[in-house]
Amino acid sequence: MNLNNAEFVISAASVAQCPRDGLPQVAFAGKSNVGKSSVINRLLRRKNFARVGEAPGKTTHINYFRIDETFYLVDLPGYGYAKVSKAEKARWAALMEAYFAAAPFSYGVMIVDARHKPTANDETMANWFLQWGGPFAVVANKLDKLKASEREPNLARIRETLQLPVETPVIPFSAQSGAGRDELAALLIRAVENRTEV
Repeated sequence: MNLNNAEFVISAASVAQCPRDGLPQVAFAGKSNVGKSSVINRLLRRKNFARVGEAPGKTTHINYFRIDETFYLVDLPGYGYAKVSKAEKARWAALMEAYFAAAPFSYGVMIVDARHKPTANDETMANWFLQWGGPFAVVANKLDKLKASEREPNLARIRETLQLPVETPVIPFSAQSGAGRDELAALLIRAVENRTEV
């Protein structure tokens, strides 16, 4: 599978606009300033494929990218950005709730900041994935900003705070250096190849 063969499909403002053509969907979620677009760009080996906003909170729709005609990479709207209005936060929550209720996706990827304890918003997002009941992974981005001695304790804190089951991988990742890219790519390819019909 060629992850570099990627094309933008649609920016959906509602779940009704989300593609349901039988291709598996891998959903990416993360806080507004966690570097979600940078992780996606590194994964796909494309410099500016997923838009990297000048300010956090720019992804307000569900963006679909078709990868090698094999699956959709789904970029969910970022959450937790303080400068977003209450109305916008409510719209985000309603869109996410509808997306998870429809459960059109096969695998989830949640991105957190490796440097910090997960926030209350991160815990809410993890709970959505856990209640969905399908497989997902947590990507701990910004690994390059940690000392080597901080890495294992921080990864353990992420797992504990989000109350992740043992089968949920926590992947140390750096969108800047590429660390963890191959592990995440291999995991997603396995997930897509082994997925059941959606």
